[in-house]
Amino acid sequence: RLRPRAALMARRPELLCGAAIVLGCALLVALKVTCSRAKDVTMPAKLPVNFFSTRSPVIDLFRGQLDYADQLRQDSEIVLYFFYAPWCGQSIAAREEIEIVASRLSDQVLFVAVNCWWNQGKCRKQKHFFYFPVIHLYHRSFGPIEYKGPMSAVYIEKFVRRVMTPLLYISSRSKLLDFLSNYEPGVVGFFEFNASPQPPGYLTFFTSALHSLKKDYLGTIRFGVVTDKRVAEEISLVHSGSVYLHRHANTSLIYPKDIMNFTAENICKWALENREMLIRWLRPHGGKSLLLNNELKKGPALLIFIPYNPLAEIHPLLDEITKVALEYHKCNKSQAAEPDLQHAGDSDSAALDSSQRDADVQFSETFPIAKYPCCNTVVLPQWHSISRTHNVCELCVNQTLGVKPNKVHVPRCNFLEIEAALDSFYLQEHTFFQVISNTIECSNFFSFYSPFSYYTACCRTVNRHFLSFISSEKTIFQTPKVAFSSHGKKDNTQFSIPHIEDRNCFIPDLNISSTNITGLSCRTNKTLNLYLLDSNLFWIYAERLGASRSTHPKEFAAIVDLKEEVHYVLDQNQSLVGPTLENFIKNFSVLYSPLKRHLVDDPSVPFHEEHVVTEVTTSTFHQTVFLSAKNVLLLYYAQWCGFCASLNHIFIQLARLLPPDSFTVARIDVTRNDLPWEFMTDRLPTILFFPHQRKEQSVKFPEDFSVNLPNLLKFILHHSSLSSSEPCTKECLQKESVLQQGHISHLEREIQKLRSEISALHQAHDQLEAQLSEARREEQRLQQQKHTLEKQHKTLQLHSEQLKATYDQKNQELLEMAEKLQELADASENLLKENALLRILVASRGGKLQSKDEIKEPLQSEQTLSEDNDISLSTATTAAIAALEEKRIDNIDSIETEHSSGNRTE
Repeated sequence: RLRPRAALMARRPELLCGAAIVLGCALLVALKVTCSRAKDVTMPAKLPVNFFSTRSPVIDLFRGQLDYADQLRQDSEIVLYFFYAPWCGQSIAAREEIEIVASRLSDQVLFVAVNCWWNQGKCRKQKHFFYFPVIHLYHRSFGPIEYKGPMSAVYIEKFVRRVMTPLLYISSRSKLLDFLSNYEPGVVGFFEFNASPQPPGYLTFFTSALHSLKKDYLGTIRFGVVTDKRVAEEISLVHSGSVYLHRHANTSLIYPKDIMNFTAENICKWALENREMLIRWLRPHGGKSLLLNNELKKGPALLIFIPYNPLAEIHPLLDEITKVALEYHKCNKSQAAEPDLQHAGDSDSAALDSSQRDADVQFSETFPIAKYPCCNTVVLPQWHSISRTHNVCELCVNQTLGVKPNKVHVPRCNFLEIEAALDSFYLQEHTFFQVISNTIECSNFFSFYSPFSYYTACCRTVNRHFLSFISSEKTIFQTPKVAFSSHGKKDNTQFSIPHIEDRNCFIPDLNISSTNITGLSCRTNKTLNLYLLDSNLFWIYAERLGASRSTHPKEFAAIVDLKEEVHYVLDQNQSLVGPTLENFIKNFSVLYSPLKRHLVDDPSVPFHEEHVVTEVTTSTFHQTVFLSAKNVLLLYYAQWCGFCASLNHIFIQLARLLPPDSFTVARIDVTRNDLPWEFMTDRLPTILFFPHQRKEQSVKFPEDFSVNLPNLLKFILHHSSLSSSEPCTKECLQKESVLQQGHISHLEREIQKLRSEISALHQAHDQLEAQLSEARREEQRLQQQKHTLEKQHKTLQLHSEQLKATYDQKNQELLEMAEKLQELADASENLLKENALLRILVASRGGKLQSKDEIKEPLQSEQTLSEDNDISLSTATTAAIAALEEKRIDNIDSIETEHSSGNRTE
């Protein structure tokens, strides 16, 4: 059936071309439909694998089978869950630490690791953690207790052991003393086990210890249990079920059963709210946190870095620091409230305290100011701007004039009394000024508010210059006659709110220069908060505070005062022992502290490197500015200051103009270097000039003047040529003339250099003019080329539009041709059907003729009769065949006519 079509297309090539175009369009449409039906393919997650080794004592549920983990927990007393994510770096790092702990405690604790990241596991569906890894501990049915400490084996093992034994059994008086002498708060419960296996309240007390671990992962509160009644009587516990909270610097407490219900939550809450924190451990977790900021905002902080092993049985260095902290916070008002529990070795300290009290009584008899219940140290301003002395006064409120009240009913000092005293004192402060006096002068003046009280002020002068260089081992305010109480601040003390002292602690300490710092926190406005950090984990913080990287052992101490924006560093050449810490604390607590402020230095600038402009750092500031025999011009700048960078070329030119043997031009980056208080600035850029032999009289460049080379030269020459207070001799005049001649010759040389530079600039200007003219000509040529290209572009656009129109027209004609080809194919099929019918008719006629020939002989007689019928039948058949042929030829002619007309149209 395809032969007629192939023959027809061979005779008509345009039909073959149209068919090819139709097939191509159909292929494109089919491809588009196939692409639009394509779906996104997501690769399924890989199956998890073992996170821990198969030989590890940790049970690894790497498919997140949380339900199976709960079944395992039912059969174990202590269970540790380690929830991890296989991709997490912290989880991978903590895996080895968990295995170390499991190898030591696997016979007592069940360790289970659960993959909480696989999306098909129950752990991922039920737990929603914000970080990994997460450690949960269960003590039988109690839990979970989350561990948030360092991911170190020793710390994890210590916490697990605390969960295993939350209560410490105290069987004797010596163990009770050891328990209470620890720096951590201690809670002791007394329960008699003679009546029943578990006396009433014991399980509640046991559960409260677990609650404290759940709320405080550091485990700062230690819980102990006493079963011997004689041991319990040492801490005033008489009845079974009593709970005792021990505190060193404050009164110890007994749980109030009549006010609060005896429940585990209430006991834990009561202990956490009333605990005493003499020393606190800081353990930053390494991420973004406000831990250090919140603690430093509470006041000055003493940060002590020591190597710490939680599993060690003894800590000699920590015990020594604890002793210093206890002495520092031991105020007189709390000594009588504590039970009489002392070791045999404390007899010396008791004798020392008794002798100290005797000295205080003797002192109070010789100096009447010691009888007053309310005192405050006041520093008067300088009487002249050039004076280096201050008048320091001890202002006290005296209410014993006239009728002497009973000692028990003497009211405590309050802010209203001291404020009234300060108001009266400042109104008459001119009467207390002394130029120079080494003795203490006392005077009384009456109050404006009460006729039965008056104020006493004892004043003396103090030399700041002498105090700044005094030895740290001597007392600042110790004189042959009297010692002042040291709880003030620096020059601005008179503007600060007075600190109300305890009436029993205001007497000055006569032996402050020794190692005794007992109760110093109650006698100073600069009370320190003590913090401990493990140098094995957080030594990077010590390095940022000023510790050396090569220090061994890693011991370091620093005082950080966030409010004053200073910090002090303990000399690393000294060993970190109790007396060293005591001296460090005392030197910080005195009015004029001899401690030297630690300044951050920029280590990236070597000192030996020489430039036209000298780069100054914190370590080279004193040597470059003060110890130098030259005039120094110093620029304060910062890396982020854009205007500071624009002054660099000016200072380079200035350094080249000034003679290097008499002047130094320097700069300092204030963002990477700390400066002394008197040289700090809040504006950038700042320019200071330090004249030779008058370095303390530095001059600031006026802010209303523009910073340029002429103004800087005038400013330097004006302040460097000021005459000194001593008359100039002949030698001085000769040196001055030589110096002036040197300046003149130097300036002449600089003028010659400038003239040569000007001529070179003129030549460069001419060359630049020639280059500019050539550039202008090149610009004109490029403009012409641009116009030509624009015209060509427009022509190409028109041609493109014409081609597009022609393309659309041809495309329409091709569509019409495709329709005609379809009609031609339909007509061809009809003709083929008619041709088949004709062949069938011809074949049937041929068969009839053959049969007639076979019967022709026997039917000779009938031939004559049938001839007429045969002739008529053949005539009819011939007529029918002729009619069919004529009809076929007419159809073919009509089709050829249509195609010829189409070709002519095309």
